[in-house]
Amino acid sequence: MKLLVIGCGQCGGRIADEFRRLSVGSRVQRGLDIITDAIAVNTDVADLSGLSHIKPDYRHRILIGGQKTGGHGVGKINELGAEVAGEDSDKIIESLRAAERFSETDAILLIAGAAGGTGSGSMPILTQQLKERHTDKPVYNLVILPFKYEEMTEERSIYNVGTCLKSAYLVADAVFLVDNQRYVRKNVSIKNNLAKINTLAVRPFYNLLCAGEETNPKYVGSRVLDAGDIIQTLAGWTVIGYGKTRLPRIKLRGEGKLHFRAKVTETQKGTQAMEQAIGELSVKCNVTDARRALYLLTAPPEEMNMDMIKELSTSLKNVATEAIVRSGDYPRGKDSVDVTVILSDLINSKRVVDFFSKTIDYIASTKRRQHGVYQEHMTIEETFKDIPSLV
Repeated sequence: MKLLVIGCGQCGGRIADEFRRLSVGSRVQRGLDIITDAIAVNTDVADLSGLSHIKPDYRHRILIGGQKTGGHGVGKINELGAEVAGEDSDKIIESLRAAERFSETDAILLIAGAAGGTGSGSMPILTQQLKERHTDKPVYNLVILPFKYEEMTEERSIYNVGTCLKSAYLVADAVFLVDNQRYVRKNVSIKNNLAKINTLAVRPFYNLLCAGEETNPKYVGSRVLDAGDIIQTLAGWTVIGYGKTRLPRIKLRGEGKLHFRAKVTETQKGTQAMEQAIGELSVKCNVTDARRALYLLTAPPEEMNMDMIKELSTSLKNVATEAIVRSGDYPRGKDSVDVTVILSDLINSKRVVDFFSKTIDYIASTKRRQHGVYQEHMTIEETFKDIPSLV
């Protein structure tokens, strides 16, 4: 599957930069192009200057709202981010038209941090604009949820998250959720932490994007998981996970391929990778809430067999009991068994519900301060309805 990636705001731009790095790696290591183009959109010149892999020309690093912000950002006011994105959306549209390989693109992925101003405001607006102009390509959002300290200390951030999530859900074909807090490492510098988080957020997409682009028969799976399978799986709230188990370099004496212990070990490696992928989902969720799911097994061809595929399918179906499950194999690698899992069309997400509830509390407290009266107890349906939309 080939993606065109657009990073909105500081956080989105850095994740898009990581996708660009991933694409360079796939070209060098595997001879595959998985990202047709990577673009960063921002209201802050300094943030655009801090990227490493996205091309530095004005078609790939796009400044919006320059007249209103002076190139210094929107100060966490995502309504302003939405406004300038609407006014300057022609810059992004023109950049896509000029992209040499846009016709090869299977889907467009817009990325933003939900708590910021530029990203959370501009992403839904640009998503809507792109869907109106490119009806033949699905448009997905990847939303980065804030750290715990941001939730606890920055009320405006919570409001931005709530309005961003609602707006993205209304316009995007699917919304990937990634929780920053899941990847935090203690006693590590902020710079190194953020770099590692960006890498971990993007890594699960690597094999998934590569598998359907292979042309060398040696690496084409028996059951190819390509763009069509992924597009049919993605809908609504979506999470992604990745698991990896190392294969032993040296087998014990007498444990050849026909030995029963070798057979058991092979199968266990697959199920361990599956369990790790589910345990490391980008946002903690109830797996039974998924209505669609897929997994990709990536391993040396001699390590994959029908028993492993059967165990993996059974393992996923046992937890995602209501989901339509798609699967594929990708004969790549030398010393590990990797499993990528996507759970999509989630009918509920506690993390999202919590943000909606906190957003309503913020709105209620603001109105109480202004008018003195506001309804206290509301249902989730009422909270969704009462949260402003940016689109």
